[in-house]
Amino acid sequence: MNRTSHLALRLAVTVLAGALLCSSLVVAMAPAAWGALNAHSQVPVRLGQFSGLAQRSVIFDVNGEQIGVFQVENTQRTPVSSVPEQVIAAFLAVEDSTYFSHKGVNLRATVRALLANYQSSATRQGASTITQQVVKNEFLAGLDRDGRYKILQARYAVMLEKLVPKDQILERYLNTVFFGNNAYGLQAAAEVYFGKPVSDLSLLDGAFLAGMVQAPSSYDPIRRPDAARTRYKVVLARLVEVGLLQPDEATAACTGWETPRIRTVEDADCPIPERANSIPQQEVNRTYFTEEVRDYLLNRSDALGTTYEERFARLYRGGLRIYTTLDKRAQAAAEAAVAEQLPANATGIQAAAVVIDNATGGIRAMVGGSGFVPGRNEVNLAVRRRQTGSSIKMFILAAALHAGLLPDDVIDGTLPCTLPNPGKPEEPFEITKGVSRGTSSLRVMTALSINCAYARLSQVVGLDRTVATIYRMIDSDWTNPETFAIQPYASLATGANELSPLDMASGAQTIANEGVHLRPYMIERIDDANGEIFLHEPDAGTEVLPRDVALRAADTLKGVLDFGTARRSALEDGRPAGGKTGTQDNNTNAWFVGFTRQHSAAVWVGDPKGYTPMVNIPEFVEQDGIKRVQGAMYPARIWKAFMDPIHADLPSLDWDPAPAAVSSGLRADVSPQRIYLPGDECLARVVSGALPGETAVPTTTTTTTTTLAPDGAAPAPPVPETAPPQVVVSVVDPGTTIAPTDTNPYSPVNTVPIGQYLVYSCAKPLPAWVATTVGG
Repeated sequence: MNRTSHLALRLAVTVLAGALLCSSLVVAMAPAAWGALNAHSQVPVRLGQFSGLAQRSVIFDVNGEQIGVFQVENTQRTPVSSVPEQVIAAFLAVEDSTYFSHKGVNLRATVRALLANYQSSATRQGASTITQQVVKNEFLAGLDRDGRYKILQARYAVMLEKLVPKDQILERYLNTVFFGNNAYGLQAAAEVYFGKPVSDLSLLDGAFLAGMVQAPSSYDPIRRPDAARTRYKVVLARLVEVGLLQPDEATAACTGWETPRIRTVEDADCPIPERANSIPQQEVNRTYFTEEVRDYLLNRSDALGTTYEERFARLYRGGLRIYTTLDKRAQAAAEAAVAEQLPANATGIQAAAVVIDNATGGIRAMVGGSGFVPGRNEVNLAVRRRQTGSSIKMFILAAALHAGLLPDDVIDGTLPCTLPNPGKPEEPFEITKGVSRGTSSLRVMTALSINCAYARLSQVVGLDRTVATIYRMIDSDWTNPETFAIQPYASLATGANELSPLDMASGAQTIANEGVHLRPYMIERIDDANGEIFLHEPDAGTEVLPRDVALRAADTLKGVLDFGTARRSALEDGRPAGGKTGTQDNNTNAWFVGFTRQHSAAVWVGDPKGYTPMVNIPEFVEQDGIKRVQGAMYPARIWKAFMDPIHADLPSLDWDPAPAAVSSGLRADVSPQRIYLPGDECLARVVSGALPGETAVPTTTTTTTTTLAPDGAAPAPPVPETAPPQVVVSVVDPGTTIAPTDTNPYSPVNTVPIGQYLVYSCAKPLPAWVATTVGG
């Protein structure tokens, strides 16, 4: 065959093969082409402005330091001008090298991808430009991924580039692209993977993140480090190819980048981020306090909207800036105090604490337990109520002073005591354990926490009236009467009711504030992109106690730290402070509630899962030799351990002396009076002779009695006992206690002048040294 014939045969074969190829392509592409040609029947999405970008909300402390975030997707808007040029260059090299030259579509890459996808009848190859990726997320969400989709995507990309500048499209892309691990946008990715702001990203950081965009789950460095490292090598090779990196720079960053598909022992020399990070000083973790803020904004306030759905959307996607009352340094001091004072790994025992700023009512610190762990340890013990033990006596004292009693008035605290039980008259209330103290002043009974004295005092004042006083002193957003009630139990003084550390700190603040109650709060203001949407209105306060009453209460409670049950926890440099210890029956709850002029704080220690006796706990015995946990121990120690540093830079302030009591319609005689409880104690008026001192317990012999103060305090001073001369008395009607329905804080209480009346137990005969009775 000659040369001409050979060429003709080759030409014919080539033409035939080409015809067959074209026929097969037409047959293969016809269905998809038909759909594409009919794409006009699809109602197009009108291109308008970009929708609002969902952004996480950030929460700050009182000094403007970040303490947390609220987010569904971790989205943080950042302007493209804040992104380093070398990082942008890395993204363009990997994702769209012709971005600044094309008009929205890379035609050559698109044709190549279309042919490959038509031949496989599935979408396996993509060639979307950055503009097309933005179009996909903004305007084509929800459409079927078929031939029409690609044509619409290309069409809209061209349209978008005519409407929106390149820099704005690129900014939108960098703010919305997904990087895995709930990170949407470059700023979120910079934080999660490198713990730095986007402005601090290096070229190598940008290269790693650019490599993740193709398949964030497949190249997740935390869950799939090998695949992520391989992808990183591929990207480094690309940057070397386009001249952004020199080969030696790539080698220094990741040994083996030249052969990315081959795993080697040198992978250790190719470091990648393998754990989630956060930016230093920018906390993102959930805490007891931030969760309390969340609960308030979603469930107890309409500041963010009238419906739950509206509030949730604004909190988690609205990019709010929430400024709170928390002081990060006070919080750190409180957490450190618990960690240092409470033995580690103590079986089931935890501590909770709340610190309130007396000047505003703002919550400065909130320790809700051993540490917030989502799904496992979320109960906030700072707002959970537990029995109070003797710390409740602080409120009984306030109610008693409000009713006209004075700190130097005296009452009997002898143990054991059996008192009326208004709720169950057939079951008298008995106290058989604790510390006994003969008739002494309220000041002493408070400092030494004498149960019989205070149980009697609560009934003299009136249980219902005392409860009403407590409500007024602790009023807050956490005291919902539909879910919270304080009962007028006969055992009120020994802690039968349950209050939270927040309740207790709120009540102490009322005394520290000279009788003015400021409702505790957590949020100062909330800003969104358009400005301020919520501002806390400063609370002018409510006068719950007259100033002179509060000053007397504060002065009396200072004795607890000066010479009483918490004397070992007095603050540094003699800073004036008052407080009250509390220990529940069987040592199941231990408390200390204390205050200065500037701050009030409450500390609770116990088992959050139950009323477990804190007796002979191995860790407490081994570390501190403590066999029975009481309020003067760990709670008071923790209180001191954080109150000292919190006050380190504050002036040492004291309260003004309480004004001298003056005669009034409530109380004509301001000299010390003997307090008594009708029905439990009877009266006899002295006709002749003189009664022994009211602090003495008369007997027929001369002895000395020593009583021990509770909660580890020093022994009470000795009480001399001497036989008095004969006294002639006349038994008189003691009257009745205050009516249960009477909650008027100014209703008078049962007292008689000291020395003019004999007060004795109605269950016992008159003392033997009473020689004669008249009229009884």
